Amino acid sequence: MSIDDNTNESENQTPVEEVSSAAPAEPVADAAAAANESVAAAQQVAGNLLSTVLELKESNPKVFFGGIGAVVLLLLVVMMSGGSGNLPSHQTKAMVPGQNYVLKNPNSYDPSATIRLVAVPGSMAAYDDTEENDREGACKHLVQGTPVKLIQTQNDSSDKNVVWVEVEVTAAGECLGKKAWTSAINLQ
Repeated sequence: MSIDDNTNESENQTPVEEVSSAAPAEPVADAAAAANESVAAAQQVAGNLLSTVLELKESNPKVFFGGIGAVVLLLLVVMMSGGSGNLPSHQTKAMVPGQNYVLKNPNSYDPSATIRLVAVPGSMAAYDDTEENDREGACKHLVQGTPVKLIQTQNDSSDKNVVWVEVEVTAAGECLGKKAWTSAINLQ
């Protein structure tokens, strides 16, 4: 097919009957005119405001720059005020030694994720998970849902919001009876 053979079908069609009534077009024209008037009015107000500000800058620069400084100071005060002091806080539940719990990481949606257990409370901060060989043996990582018994709790010496718990594994298997420490948020 050559370019000359192509025809535009819209050129070959006959126009549809034109509407003789001009009534439906008037509200559209009125709305367009009103929109144009409001745009023109807004441009005029903005122009007048800008000319007034520039005139103030030339006639009284102390007032002009003082006003800019006041606006900047007001913005700084609003930004630095911080808002209300009623921030939501985590409500800790009472941990009862001797009570049975299950291990559950509240920050993970992966059911196959493991919970890290350490020999000394607080040593998890120095934990490096770049190598996978520490996941083998010695019950260092337990799957979520493993039943444990709480032995004791200890507050972290560097962060008052962190509580460490010593747990004893009560699940049947090679880890039965093993004791280790984990963060209290891992107990459910």
